[in-house]
Amino acid sequence: MKLSELADRAGARKARRRVGRGIGSGKGKTAGRGVKGQKARTGVAVKGFEGGQMPLHRRLPKRGFKSLFGKDFNEVNVGRVQQAIDAGKLDPATTIDVEALVKAGVLRRARDGVRLLGDGELKAKAAFAVAGASKRARDAVEKAGGSLTILAPAPEAGEPAA
Repeated sequence: MKLSELADRAGARKARRRVGRGIGSGKGKTAGRGVKGQKARTGVAVKGFEGGQMPLHRRLPKRGFKSLFGKDFNEVNVGRVQQAIDAGKLDPATTIDVEALVKAGVLRRARDGVRLLGDGELKAKAAFAVAGASKRARDAVEKAGGSLTILAPAPEAGEPAA
């Protein structure tokens, strides 16, 4: 077999329909668009229009909102932190913060900070510096003999520092 002998299988490539090329083609004159009106014109797509019936996006109820000031926190369970300590990726002797968790591969990227959650078990005595922590996480850290520092949120641009 030579490169010059390669060909697609029969029917693999279909020629596009040439519309508006005479009545003998079966798609002449109006080219399958019917007669006149908005949709017979070029560049028209009436998206979401349901023939006068109330469109679906208006029939459904409105739900919730997206806060402009909402923070996007990473959430880490104490069990996951313990796994990283056991694997030797985190050093419990140093303060465990966002940078340490990213460096250890527990988090992919630092967002607006870390919230510590209480799922799993923490055996190592460690000092945490995080943006927030659940009650179970606080209890788990204190039970292991560690300390927990809640960091104050950084002031937004244009806001006076408190």
